[in-house]
Amino acid sequence: MQEIPLEKLDDYRFLLPKRFKPDMKVPGLIYASERMLPSIKADQSLIQVANVACLPGIVKYSIAMPDIHMGYGLPIGGVCATSIEEGGIVSPGGVGSDINCGVRLVATNLQAKDVKPKMEKLVSLLFEIIPSGLGSKGTIRVFGKEEENVLVEGAEWAVKKGYGWNEDLVATEEGGCFDLADPDMVSQRALERGGNQLGTLGSGNHFLEVQEVVEVYDEETAKAFSLFKGQITVMIHSGSRGLGYQVCEDYVKLMLEASRKYKIALPDKQLCCAPVESKEGKTYIGAMASAANYAWANRQCLMYLTRQAFSKFFGHSAKELGMELVYDVAHNIGKIETHNVDGQQKKVFVHRKGATRAFPKGHPEIGPKYKDVGQPVIVPGDMGRASYVLVGTEKGFNEVFGTTCHGAGRVLSRSSAIRRGRGRRIDQELKSKGIIVKSAGVETLAEEMSEAYKNVTEVVNIMAGSGICKKIVKMVPLGVIKG
Repeated sequence: MQEIPLEKLDDYRFLLPKRFKPDMKVPGLIYASERMLPSIKADQSLIQVANVACLPGIVKYSIAMPDIHMGYGLPIGGVCATSIEEGGIVSPGGVGSDINCGVRLVATNLQAKDVKPKMEKLVSLLFEIIPSGLGSKGTIRVFGKEEENVLVEGAEWAVKKGYGWNEDLVATEEGGCFDLADPDMVSQRALERGGNQLGTLGSGNHFLEVQEVVEVYDEETAKAFSLFKGQITVMIHSGSRGLGYQVCEDYVKLMLEASRKYKIALPDKQLCCAPVESKEGKTYIGAMASAANYAWANRQCLMYLTRQAFSKFFGHSAKELGMELVYDVAHNIGKIETHNVDGQQKKVFVHRKGATRAFPKGHPEIGPKYKDVGQPVIVPGDMGRASYVLVGTEKGFNEVFGTTCHGAGRVLSRSSAIRRGRGRRIDQELKSKGIIVKSAGVETLAEEMSEAYKNVTEVVNIMAGSGICKKIVKMVPLGVIKG
């Protein structure tokens, strides 16, 4: 294996110098601890960091968060910003297959001590009401013009249809609607795949989790986020389902041709791309934004079903249960944003793949609800350990385009995890720890067991220690449904 010459900058950051590959235009910047480096070096993710640094228009750094692991083209946990005016590119591999896979956190006024004895029955009801699993289909069907409306309006479509409250939209990144969407750029096959999957979790690492807030690090900010110790919260993790996967598949083919057309030397074909301002670039962005809107509508519908389940179970309305949306963040997306690059304000296209936007207080894109405290950042762990709510900082905005980690990050492939889980009852192991789990897939629990992931606490502590975000609360799982 090729030796990778990382230079330690401090306890939380390592530099991959430009000399590592002759075509690197910027260095690599890796957030990690010494202890974590062997697992990061175990796959090709650092080679991918170097490959990304060769892309046209890239500025500052090719960035990797501590949850980094090998992905398609860009590593998962990777961040890449390209200057639009300097021929910067957009790459489907830099956004990911599950476009706008993201996380939504719902508060309640319920106390964990009152809910824990009922957890098994609550999880059973959630599992019954919320469709999950590979290819799962929901009861909210959209076809033809109605599906096009979803792709244009995003979460707003769901709220208009009665699947949520107006205040949900102000607690969603982009207001739950990406205005660059162009449904005409989405293939018929993608539309067919998305028609019956609204309000479904899907499979793999997607989940719905009932949690308890066990630690509060910043009382003032936690209060602004409507979070308190001993509280029951609900975390929903899903994305754009088959529609988003199809959009990515369709545009990888188009971008391979575009890379040749624009004479872009690719260090890896999986990084096929086109200039942001090109016809092909704009076409992909229109399709990607449409898929992102589908994902926001999907999570909005999932939250509606969750509110229904809680209302049925506890005998009170969702309003009476205090089930307000804390925030919804994307972690597979590309955005046109303005950032300081070498002392100049530049428009850049920021790819966040397995990485979460983390804007600081005062940023106009956060909206009025959190403008005085900063954008909530939701970081799920695995189903056997913790999750966190963070907040963005000014340092993070200046250093890494207002971005932080998105989760724990895998250390075992799915096939390796399944082999390790053979003969084990992961559900019973979790039950012995007080965590009730139900899954639609036979092998999903083995794929998603704790050993398959890094410890999210270590990942989050690197982010907070480096100053690019700040810890607000810690939650632990009580009940989980998986695909």
